[in-house]
Amino acid sequence: MNASSHDRHPQIAGGAALPDPRMGRRGLFRVIGGAAAVGGVAWAGKFLEPETAVGAAGPPDLYLAGTDGWISLPRTPAIAPFHPDVLAPDPFTTYIFGFRNVTGMTDTQRLAQKNKAQHSAPLFWVDQFDPANPQDFAVQLTNLGLALRPDLFDAHTLHWHGFRNVIPFFDGEPSGSVSVPSGRQFTYIYRPRDPGTYMYHCHVEDVEHVHMGMTGLVFVRPLQDGQSLGGFTRFMYNDGDGSTGYDREFAMFLSEVWAEAHWADAHIQLPEWSDYRADFSLLNGRVYPDTLAPNGSIDPFHPVRDAGGDLIAPTGHPELQYQPHSSLVRCNEGDRVALRFANLGFREQAMSLSGLRMRVVGRDATPMRGRDGTDTSYETDTLNIGPGESYDALFTAPTFSGGSGSSGDGYDTYLLFNRSYQRANNLAPGGFGGQATEVRVFPPGTVGPQQYPNDWGV
Repeated sequence: MNASSHDRHPQIAGGAALPDPRMGRRGLFRVIGGAAAVGGVAWAGKFLEPETAVGAAGPPDLYLAGTDGWISLPRTPAIAPFHPDVLAPDPFTTYIFGFRNVTGMTDTQRLAQKNKAQHSAPLFWVDQFDPANPQDFAVQLTNLGLALRPDLFDAHTLHWHGFRNVIPFFDGEPSGSVSVPSGRQFTYIYRPRDPGTYMYHCHVEDVEHVHMGMTGLVFVRPLQDGQSLGGFTRFMYNDGDGSTGYDREFAMFLSEVWAEAHWADAHIQLPEWSDYRADFSLLNGRVYPDTLAPNGSIDPFHPVRDAGGDLIAPTGHPELQYQPHSSLVRCNEGDRVALRFANLGFREQAMSLSGLRMRVVGRDATPMRGRDGTDTSYETDTLNIGPGESYDALFTAPTFSGGSGSSGDGYDTYLLFNRSYQRANNLAPGGFGGQATEVRVFPPGTVGPQQYPNDWGV
């Protein structure tokens, strides 16, 4: 989905914002009349112009809010006194910082989302910038503050990890760009020229804020989308031959929870980050078997919410209200399936697709092609994904065998899991409880077309 074309300008609403003079170049900027300004000129996205010439910003394509909230992780094994957190409102267990999609909300609805962050952060995507039809993509960020910790008045930013063309002003790294204080907002402008899978996160107090959950996945669709190549109309890259085409796509975002750190932020304590040890390994913000539960609202451009703007819990799972992204892969025999992996935990992970081979066609938003066009893609059943890395992989769903291995449920089951045993099961009694999900292959024509990534196509 692409944005409509607007002349947009970076803006912090609510009057003049005084920068922290200790923050390097950030101290050079002040905010006057809604535009970032240096002396008597203002930044208009491409050049400096007189303040009086800067017009009002158009509506953003996406509007995110930074705040705190609660999610649910397995109550066993208990990690006294850190997990489950005694402050957690039922049915939740774990305190987080995070983002929420507040696009299209009224001011009243938006303010009511404080303490209702989700994990992982809202997935979103954007079309590659087309010079023949130039359209920028704008993401507005507001800082709602922390309900449980009003004493923590940290600013927030949105850093698009790996984005190659962003100017420092929109980079989100706080020593060289603008940070958003509590109660303010700022609009980031992007021209995404390189297709592939990326991630984004807050870059203020980044060890803490990343680990606490201010992290999400974003990808850029190639200009080639919509063409018919190799029997496909959707692609991961501009391959020219359909080799990265797919029928369905699923995002797989890897993160971690160190229970003590989350408890410490909830209880006005200071974690010692050099003692870091992850207790839970999450896939799309959930652990197995919750990874198989239905989606909540995922499509960021057509969100489904209640009358107050709050997230609606997936059917039958009130505890997953703020963990809306399912990881279950549903496909028909013969479908080519795209898997977009991104890791914003602090450890390397080894994601394995049991019984199937994946073809890796991209890494870190870079197609597996040499400078001379040589195909450097490769097949594997396991991806070793370091912190901050992303991989784009494809597999073709095999012939439906009659439901073997799935108790006669009408589909074949293949396991996608972390090969590190403790990260796949978290030592939870009675089940896995870690980075694991299933690929379910149905007979031809059973699963309907996808409306958005991770959609089950029912």
